[in-house]
Amino acid sequence: MQIDIIEDDPRWTALTLPGLAEAAAIATFARLGIDADGCTLSLLACDDARIAELNAEFRGKPQPTNVLSWPAADLAAADPGAVPAAPEPDFAGETELGDIAIAWETCAREAETAGKPMADHVTHLLVHGLLHLLGYDHVRDPDATLMERLEVEILGRLGLDDPYRDRTGP
Repeated sequence: MQIDIIEDDPRWTALTLPGLAEAAAIATFARLGIDADGCTLSLLACDDARIAELNAEFRGKPQPTNVLSWPAADLAAADPGAVPAAPEPDFAGETELGDIAIAWETCAREAETAGKPMADHVTHLLVHGLLHLLGYDHVRDPDATLMERLEVEILGRLGLDDPYRDRTGP
């Protein structure tokens, strides 16, 4: 597994983001039965200004958000609540999953509001972003139910509480 991390905002260095990202990816892949060998993804750790630019450019929403994801392949299931297709390696045996961006100020504000350690909230958002790269979504109710259940299970494996217990998740 390879996670290319760009820490665009220096505040991220204090959080040991590489370790959090690796733990989130390992737990997510293990829960979904995905072989992590050969999987690659990119993570941009930025500030609210940068993620607002990205959100405006790619989603037409010119405001900051906590996490954005750009899957390398459309793995989404056609039927509501169904499991997405598994990612497939390319001819070289690598499985490019896509890109994630995460914003410091929004994450810090949400963690404080929820009374959670920043590292726990960021881990949740990384799992959330990874699930998006793997074809999961929360637009349709059955898909949201499936995605939230997986997030809770994966975070539980990491020793973290259910982020939806008080409905303040992403």
